[in-house]
Amino acid sequence: MADPVPNPSTRLDDQEQVPVLDDALRSDPRNVAEGVIPVVEETATVSKRQVVTGHVRVRTVTDAVEELAHASVQREDVEVTRVPIDRVVETVPEIRTDGDVTIVPVLEEVLVVEKRLVLKEELHIRRRAKTETVEVPVTLRKQRAIVEREAPDGVAAADEAASETDNPPRR
Repeated sequence: MADPVPNPSTRLDDQEQVPVLDDALRSDPRNVAEGVIPVVEETATVSKRQVVTGHVRVRTVTDAVEELAHASVQREDVEVTRVPIDRVVETVPEIRTDGDVTIVPVLEEVLVVEKRLVLKEELHIRRRAKTETVEVPVTLRKQRAIVEREAPDGVAAADEAASETDNPPRR
């Protein structure tokens, strides 16, 4: 396509001849309709590229903290009382519960002219529950993250990220 504005450094014989308006008016009307007018359009292109502006290094540090753990524990003590009975019974008595006392029959066979069951004694078992608070030392570990940003000029700046229970990290 020909340059619409002639460059003064180029010679006229190198350029394509573009009809001039005066030539078109002087010529035949058929030639005017056949003239070529160049149309020029500029376009713009946009592109992007990745540029490294710095680096980030993240490391974690684990701290150990001694704390006292509080808990309620329950313990049961058993008290056994022997109650002598010495009574003859026909059948074996069942184990029974009377309130907070469990009664276990203890039997003995005695040889006589005839055989009989004799209830020798009962064991009365009473349970007592005690609740006490104990303190046990435990070691808890907490991690925190340290973020080091390195700018392109080599200057490092550290941001320490807080744990979830602390304030949010600085940006």
